[in-house]
Amino acid sequence: MDPLFWPSETNRFRRFTPESLAAIEERIANKKKEQVKVKEKNKEQGVEEDKLTPQLDLKICKTLPSLYGDIPAELVGEPLEDFDPYYSDHKTFMVLNKRRTIFRFSATPALFIFGPFNPVRKKAIKILIHS
Repeated sequence: MDPLFWPSETNRFRRFTPESLAAIEERIANKKKEQVKVKEKNKEQGVEEDKLTPQLDLKICKTLPSLYGDIPAELVGEPLEDFDPYYSDHKTFMVLNKRRTIFRFSATPALFIFGPFNPVRKKAIKILIHS
């Protein structure tokens, strides 16, 4: 099948890293700058902007569709970059358990102390998603 329609195995499951978080923050900053320009232009033209919505098959607590393939064993319970384009400019990451259930967590510091890469927070996430 054409790789444009069926993404390769290596592109699907990527760990959520500090570089991923920096890329999200950069996209958020770019989106804010772009929104200011678009709002000014739309006020002049009277055009409404299109809103991106979350994909229904990638909702929280739903099973990951088989389209995305098998989860590598080393990535089960690990923070991953989100597949859904809606969340590309949200500070979130997703975690999948052995049953392929989708969980989303905020990448902002929990209790203003534990960042998304803190070992205590990682253990807490593993406990939360355990079936």
